[in-house]
Amino acid sequence: MSTDVRDHDLIERADEQGDGQAPADGTGAAPAHDVSAHDAPDHDAPDGRADAAGELTARVAAVRAALDAAEQHLDPRTVARARTDLDAAEARLAVGVDRTVVALVGGTGSGKSSLFNAISGLEFADVGALRPTTEVAAACVWGGDAEVLLDFLDVAPTRRIRRESVLDADREKALAGMVLLDLPDHDSVALGHARQVDRLLPLVDLLVWVVDPQKYADHLLHERYLRALVDRQESMLVLVNQADTIPADAVERVRADVAALLAADGLDRVPVLATSALAHTGIAEVRRALAEAVARPSAAARTAGAELDAMAARLAPALGRAPEADPEETARLAADLTRASGADAVAGAIRTAVAAPRGGALARPEPPAAATVAAVRDRWTTRVGEGLPARWRAAVDAAVPDVATLRGLAAEAAAGVPLPPGRSARGTRALVLAGILALVGIVLAVAAAGAGQVVLALGALAGLGAAAALVVRARGLREQDAAEAAQQYVAQSHRRALEVVEEHLVRPTEEALEPHRALTRALGGRS
Repeated sequence: MSTDVRDHDLIERADEQGDGQAPADGTGAAPAHDVSAHDAPDHDAPDGRADAAGELTARVAAVRAALDAAEQHLDPRTVARARTDLDAAEARLAVGVDRTVVALVGGTGSGKSSLFNAISGLEFADVGALRPTTEVAAACVWGGDAEVLLDFLDVAPTRRIRRESVLDADREKALAGMVLLDLPDHDSVALGHARQVDRLLPLVDLLVWVVDPQKYADHLLHERYLRALVDRQESMLVLVNQADTIPADAVERVRADVAALLAADGLDRVPVLATSALAHTGIAEVRRALAEAVARPSAAARTAGAELDAMAARLAPALGRAPEADPEETARLAADLTRASGADAVAGAIRTAVAAPRGGALARPEPPAAATVAAVRDRWTTRVGEGLPARWRAAVDAAVPDVATLRGLAAEAAAGVPLPPGRSARGTRALVLAGILALVGIVLAVAAAGAGQVVLALGALAGLGAAAALVVRARGLREQDAAEAAQQYVAQSHRRALEVVEEHLVRPTEEALEPHRALTRALGGRS
């Protein structure tokens, strides 16, 4: 097809057949790449495609932001490579991942261009005896424009057409989002044609190989292309075209022979259909296969996701694995600081003082030994750094207080625990009451001795007995209060020490590793 303006009547004839392009505005002619109305509907891609595009775009943005935050903890070369990978992924996303690119690929005379026109319902691709060779790629777009993608695919502006028509919009809805390419003949004597085919093949979602009944066993096709695409056979379709040129009873035999040749190439799962653009045979089946391809995630989305996954794999050694929160470990560290501050010795003094009838003096806690605090700090940083590379371990070490600071914080926390009273209030009250009852008993005993009254004597015995019982009770109350006071002191000391661990070991570590966790989440959440 020439690059000049195409006849507007061509489009009108296609519309009259129910498969064509809407007429251009009243100019009477329009460039081939923009024959649809200016207010054509935007591309209506399947929801899954739009969601995939949004998720990939958000993932790239999250990785870039997290990489910026974590840059100081990563090797500069690693960061540079990751940014290059992100740029590549963004470039891939920029051309759109919500499109399905389908390419008709075949040799000279296979009838690709006729099939292109039959599938699209337009007379756009070059056909005819005078111009049997496709010189440059052509594209038909279903649903809105795809200019950025077509620029990326290097399809010339004059070789683009949009498949928009209100006459058959419902029939074409299943193909919304598809870009159909008619590629140059792969066996053309022009070396540039083969190079163009080679460049575009990795970029398409569905490769539709078009062969004719006479040359389907072509060595070049099988040796150079088909056998090298075994890993893509789920995204391939083979059409035995021009089926109208052979006897009807030979069509199935030829189709089966093509399928057998493909199986010999390792392509046993590639569907093979017999088609004829002239007779319109098999076109409905081809369109159904294209609709199924449109419903799947696009190759661009898969490629962009794969590029991000590959980048995550390359960054993994530079990230390692951040530790999980371990409340039991923090509790053990707090217990060590509690013991190092002499809480057990103070608790013993509390038990002795409170259990004594007259109470006693209480000892104050001592600052923890520097060696013990150093051991606590080292155990923490060692545990946290077990799965981390050196740069991240250094970040943790710099974030937590040094030994002297941590020792001061632990000592301050221990000193802030209030000491209980040095005697038992309940035991004291019981002793006072016992003294009163003993005094009453003595008075009654003296009175009974002078008066000789039995009642007074019994009262005296009762008072003295109660006093003795209260003395025993007072001792039990003092011992109980002493144990509770000591226990409460140790518990409060442990809570204060736990606050020191959480505030000055755990929290700074979490803050230091937040860039690590953010980057890991953005890359795919492996830790």
